[in-house]
Amino acid sequence: MKNIDNRFEFQGLKGLDVDTLFKDISTPFFALDEAQIEYDGNILLSVQQKTGCKILLAQKAFSNYDLYPLMEKFVAGTEASGLYEARLGKEEMPSKEVHVFCAAYKEDEFDELLKYADHIVFNTINQFHKYARKAKEHNKSVGLRINPECSTQVGHEMYDPCTPGSRLGVPLKNFIEGMSEEDLQILDGLHFHTLCQQNSDDLEKTLVAVEEKFGKYLSFLKWINFGGGHHITREDYDVDRLIRCINYIQDKYNVEVYLEPGEACVLNAGYLVTRVLDTFKNGDKNIALVDCSAACHMPDVLECHFLPPLLNANLDNEGIRYKLGGPTCLSGDNIGEYIFKEELKENEILVFGDCALYTTCKTNTFNGMPLPNIYILHKDKSLEKLTDFNYFDFKYRLGKTK
Repeated sequence: MKNIDNRFEFQGLKGLDVDTLFKDISTPFFALDEAQIEYDGNILLSVQQKTGCKILLAQKAFSNYDLYPLMEKFVAGTEASGLYEARLGKEEMPSKEVHVFCAAYKEDEFDELLKYADHIVFNTINQFHKYARKAKEHNKSVGLRINPECSTQVGHEMYDPCTPGSRLGVPLKNFIEGMSEEDLQILDGLHFHTLCQQNSDDLEKTLVAVEEKFGKYLSFLKWINFGGGHHITREDYDVDRLIRCINYIQDKYNVEVYLEPGEACVLNAGYLVTRVLDTFKNGDKNIALVDCSAACHMPDVLECHFLPPLLNANLDNEGIRYKLGGPTCLSGDNIGEYIFKEELKENEILVFGDCALYTTCKTNTFNGMPLPNIYILHKDKSLEKLTDFNYFDFKYRLGKTK
């Protein structure tokens, strides 16, 4: 999920001639904006300095580790969703904390996970009983994800873990029935993650529910993790309210507060650059095919009905409307409709914005589509190539390496 308002997504390209900047690079490709990552990072750093909380990079949203040396200046560590992300965080930010939450851990991976993780959060009472004591024996901080049963999401309910029958987090009833006094003695913290692209007013509402249901346990714990979904670096985000929320919980319960945003760490910090392959009409509809694919390179377009911002698309609804689509055989490989001042031409460069988060880590090779290479757009506007994807990235994930 991403912010659809596209007024702010292209600050890093302001004043640049993208046709000249990108003309010699084979498309499609991603460009990760170093200056914007630093801008986002400084906002996160300010929140930590004003509260003493710790903010983690949720690697599920962004795991381009070549940027970790820059990002580690602004975060306390990484949040992982499993073994591989935990290892990546440990290897690429070795001086920082590694936190892990997984809906269910695999037994044959847990011992290796203990090599990398500092905090391990469990999703169910069963998993807590199975692994928590072993984690404590290895000097890991142990947490349990709770479900405060407080829904605040509007428009993207598929991301709401507080819906009835949710598979994520322990409701109060299950907590009371399943956690013994002995269990509570080894529990270090509680974790909740109920937000998605939301402002701090929804966090404030959620904290009321967390206190009402689980407040009596907080004073006996070391930390609480507010999870992710906080759009802290968005222009209209109420940072002051967030700071008040953090300070309130810390002061009242004497616990350390963690947050683990993914999007906020790299909001507006990436571009997907593509070229027009063909244009034609179908009835009264203008269609343009480009060399990037929604299905392969921007899965959130199809999964979340996200309309990615497009540089120089006409926002005043005056001009020529085009339906943009990818080159795959999937009939639904449509990116969206945009309005341009002039007719699109073959080989014309188009630049989609806000394509750092949930893009590079979600690309795939469906239809034999090549993976887009990844570049860093440095602060001096030079481009550094990070990858060299080719046919073998498609082939070797499907069979024997010869």
